[in-house]
Formats: sequence, structure tokens, C-alpha cells
Amino acid sequence: MSPAARARRYDGKKTRAAVMAQLDHVRAAVRALTPEQFALPTRLGEWTVRELVAHLSLATGSVARGLAEPPPARAEAVPAQWPHASAAFAASVDARTRALAAVHDPVELLERTAEEFARVVPADPAERVVAVRPAAMRLADVLATRCVELIVHTDDLAAATGTEIPYDRQALATATRLLADALADAAPGGSVEVRVPPFAVVQCVEGPRHTRGTPPNVVETDPLTWIRLAAGRTSWAEAREAARVTASGERADIGGYLPILS
Repeated sequence: MSPAARARRYDGKKTRAAVMAQLDHVRAAVRALTPEQFALPTRLGEWTVRELVAHLSLATGSVARGLAEPPPARAEAVPAQWPHASAAFAASVDARTRALAAVHDPVELLERTAEEFARVVPADPAERVVAVRPAAMRLADVLATRCVELIVHTDDLAAATGTEIPYDRQALATATRLLADALADAAPGGSVEVRVPPFAVVQCVEGPRHTRGTPPNVVETDPLTWIRLAAGRTSWAEAREAARVTASGERADIGGYLPILS
């Protein structure tokens, strides 16, 4: 495990508030959608907007479902490991998402999920451990992964519907940091510094580690571009071509480590 994966600690109160704030932004956008918009395609394979909203409900509702189970004795995973494990569960998530979308009104489903989250998730998560995929985590850390789900899929929803949806600053910061830590976990080392101002800086990739001054290999981008790169919504080549990423140094091409979230 990389130092980045070990070191990051998320504030449960702030992260819970961030989840609720971003969920409120999504709810407002979903309430305004027309039946025709729910049938629009998304960039997520065969999912329509209806399935995307159902998935947001499923992902957010997983916290309450985890809290309903007996708490594990200890946490076995950290947030930086979560993105790498998500691909193993893609088929089951797809099936559950389609099943939900087939029988539930998307607006009502999202409203019920938000109400349950507010009722069940404690205002102060403290050190509670929750059974989740891929392994038990601190509740505060689980909430950080929900920030990733919400931010990534808010962007998907906006792209599919042409709707402008706000990003809660704390949720965006949490998602940015978690995905940056996941890169450092997947490509441990200190030869490249990845900067996503104003939220994250990590070092990654094997090779000579710099200790002072300006690093010889630097990647810099903005939070939303970073999230799109990490989630596979845009490619390294596309981001470079659009001048959304700057990369200097012979080791600064990190395209081979992307995407992080499957």
C-alpha cells in the first residue's frame, strides 16, 4: 500500500454533509427532467438517463444498507483501494441498476434514497466500520467513495441531458483527492508529481525521487478534468490536445495508468 493510501483521513461530518449537498444538487436536476430526457442515452454503455438515476440511488443507498448489517470488527480497506476493485462488481451493479430502473419512478426512487440517507447515516460517523465492497471500511471513508460516485455521475448526467448541475466544493475536493490517492496507490513512486489545484498533490511512478525544488516531472490539471481522466470519461490524449492538462518531463506521461475508476 502506498503512503498516500495509508495517510489520508476523511472527516466524517464534512464528508457526510458533502454527500448530502451533492445529492441535493442531483435531486433538483432530476426533478426538472422530462420523460423524454429520462429516455436519453448516456456515455455509460446502454444505460439511459433513467438507469443512471437508478444507479445514483443504488450507490448512495448502499451506505444505509451497509449500516443495517452488523459492524465488522475492523476496517480492512482504505478509500484509495476502492476504485481499483470496482470492475469486479460491474456486472452485478449493472443488473441491479437495470432492475431498479425497470420498476421504480426515478424521481421517487432518488427522493426515498435521500430521505433514508439523512435518517440512517449518523451526523457524526465517528469510527464506525461498515461492511462494503471490496472490504470493510470506516464509515467516513465509505462516504468519501460516495462523493466520487456522485461527482462522476453528476458529470455524466449533465453531459447526457445538457443540464448545468452544480458541484459541491467539499464533494468535488473529496473526489479529487481520493482519485489522486488511487493513482499513487496504483503507481507507487516519487518521480512524477501530479497537481490538481486547489485540492490535491500526489507523487507517483517509480524512478528518481526529488526532495527539493521544482520536480523534474510534473502533471497539472483542474479538478473536473482530473475526475474525467480518472473515470475514463476523457482520454489522456484528448485532454492534452485540448490543453486541459500540462505535462513536463520525460516521465510525465501518466496516460498508461488511466483510467483509475473502472
